[in-house]
Amino acid sequence: GIGFAATGGTAVAEIQFADYVYPAFDQIVNEAAKYRYRSGNEFNCGGLTIRMPGMAVGHGGHYHSQSPEAYFTHTPGLRVVIPRSPIQAKGLLLASIASPDPVIFIEPKILYRAAVEHVPNDYYELPLGQAEVVKKGADLTIVGWGSQIYVLEDAIRLAENRLDCTIELIDLRSLLPWDVETVEQSVRKTGRLLISHEAPKTSGFASEISATITERCFLSLEAPVQRITGLDTPFPLVFEKFYVPGVERCFLGIKKALEF
Repeated sequence: GIGFAATGGTAVAEIQFADYVYPAFDQIVNEAAKYRYRSGNEFNCGGLTIRMPGMAVGHGGHYHSQSPEAYFTHTPGLRVVIPRSPIQAKGLLLASIASPDPVIFIEPKILYRAAVEHVPNDYYELPLGQAEVVKKGADLTIVGWGSQIYVLEDAIRLAENRLDCTIELIDLRSLLPWDVETVEQSVRKTGRLLISHEAPKTSGFASEISATITERCFLSLEAPVQRITGLDTPFPLVFEKFYVPGVERCFLGIKKALEF
């Protein structure tokens, strides 16, 4: 894929599961991501898109459930995209293929059989690097991506019924680059931020969002930023429901942020 893209071709590679991308890690981060830079823009791998199913599926265990997005967001020269639905997936995938940069495109595998939408037949692209405000609110900003958006929607409904609040939900969609301005604008309005993802907490992408928003919005924050994430362990099979950040854990994080 890298060689074909470097000669001007359009290559869409597929890793069967995101958990198996690691043997290709050197080629992706040291060759594809740096090809334009090291050649002084004489060559590039902009025609390369790498698709991979990621995140939990309900029975995948530690080799079929990982969320490796944070590894790639540390690599200048790549784009990282994670859609939440079929309509989003088509528009973001076509934009990724047309992008002048190599793209890591992580597809939440649990949505392959769970997501149902009427996807337009016509060609369309959705903008890379631009988040979407899925739901407006005034008391708390919540940021997520991929299949975690649906968990967060359920947690928000529960919180709004029990805690007399309105909550803003943002689907980041692109993690590299990520839409700092949209999140910042929301947090300046609500004064609170919660980020949730399935990947482990330590060095997860929620850490980057938390640090950036704290730097930019410190005087606007009314509570510490909450990170509701997977645990710092290998992904367990039998204990998956305790590992993934489900509705209950997200609700408790919302409650903690609002009651601080």
